[in-house]
Amino acid sequence: MPQTRLVKLGNLASIVRSKNAGPYRITLDVLFEREDLYDAVSKSGALTAESVAGAYGLDKSKISSFFEIPTARAFKATLYRPNAQCALGESDVYGAQQHAPLLHMMIPVPPDTKEYHDV
Repeated sequence: MPQTRLVKLGNLASIVRSKNAGPYRITLDVLFEREDLYDAVSKSGALTAESVAGAYGLDKSKISSFFEIPTARAFKATLYRPNAQCALGESDVYGAQQHAPLLHMMIPVPPDTKEYHDV
């Protein structure tokens, strides 16, 4: 196995965001401006439905969909909200502040990988 180093996903992706996907779901987007960084994350196999569920402390069954979209250099996951939108206990009606756990996911990449802001 080639040598790797661990880098936070937030240091590799150009955009990590969350957004409302209806009253019962939130969508998470991870987008890459650079092909080399997308390839490094894709080849690592570290960004999966299972790893997203783990980052959020959820069972995998709470991830309703997970897609890797090579032509867009993107990953997209949709998860079930813990509380319906606007229900008692809901803390983020727009779902726009739910992406933080993704930022801190550790991704094994080749040692010579230049992080997004290094270039």
